[in-house]
Amino acid sequence: MRKTAAKLLTVAALATSIATVAGGTAVADPAAGVTPRAIDFVGTGSDTTQAVVNQLAADYNASLTDPNAPRVYSWDATPTGTTITPKAGSAAIARPNGSGAGIKALATYTNTTVDFARSSRGPQSSDPSSDYFVSLAKDAVAWAAPATGNAPANLTTGNLKDIFTCAVTNWHDIDASLPNATIKPFLPQTDSGTRSYFLTTIGGGVAVTPGGCVTSGTQENQGSDSVLADPNALVPYSVAHYIGQVYYGQGSGTDVQGPLTIRNVNGVLPVDTTAKTISAAFAATPYSRVVYNVFRDTEWNSNATLRAIFGKGGWLCNNGANDLKSYGFLPLSAFACGAVTHS
Repeated sequence: MRKTAAKLLTVAALATSIATVAGGTAVADPAAGVTPRAIDFVGTGSDTTQAVVNQLAADYNASLTDPNAPRVYSWDATPTGTTITPKAGSAAIARPNGSGAGIKALATYTNTTVDFARSSRGPQSSDPSSDYFVSLAKDAVAWAAPATGNAPANLTTGNLKDIFTCAVTNWHDIDASLPNATIKPFLPQTDSGTRSYFLTTIGGGVAVTPGGCVTSGTQENQGSDSVLADPNALVPYSVAHYIGQVYYGQGSGTDVQGPLTIRNVNGVLPVDTTAKTISAAFAATPYSRVVYNVFRDTEWNSNATLRAIFGKGGWLCNNGANDLKSYGFLPLSAFACGAVTHS
């Protein structure tokens, strides 16, 4: 039986309080009535980074004075099951939901349809070798549970692995002081980069296979999902996305934290509640991650305008820090931002 320090401090003390700050609704999809042109740079994919990339795109476009210069547009991951026409003249396609779906869209279509994929995970062996992962910002993945539920304030990596492989299915077996109640672990959809990163991290670098007790298919980072209100629920959650929702008013509709609060891993608090950012201690753990925009190598190498927006020393790296912070992300250093990693 693995023990936690759950009862040494209360959940209220360790979990971030639900104190949503009123704020404007984040931009979503191209503005009504706007159809991206064939020359524009259009992205799809990750739910985790969709809001901040939408904002960065809107700010970049506003900075342009030449009406003929390529603009940047970003299509949201949801509503699931809908179709989009990414660019003028392109065919309608199923809306890519998640990092994996965005990366698949790059392989399926050409730059007459999509130019980049938002990704909250790094390259994997199953990705096309021609993909370039261009770093954008730093995030982290923790876990969240209902504020008034049975989950403790802290779980270790070993606890999380046991729970998501179903080796342990009762809170009482995590810690004798916890209720005798069945744990209900949830995971986002299979194309989710957050899901992939979380399962790999709790597996010590090798993705664990979820057990039969795990329910898959929730939309990542949406605590509004009614199944997550169960007192025994827990789910992986982007720390940056949570901070944006709770502290900066960047969530609305279904894109809110709902009853969930984010919790500690290995005794480390994910959120610095004073600075309203990812805590320095958590950013130094294996649960921290870089988020990316992914491009085909041919377009990246041949298009100087693309590199001048997304690459090292480009517009996003030079001008995006305030947007990133207001959505909960940590800006990267000038050396790291815009760096290319091959798949």
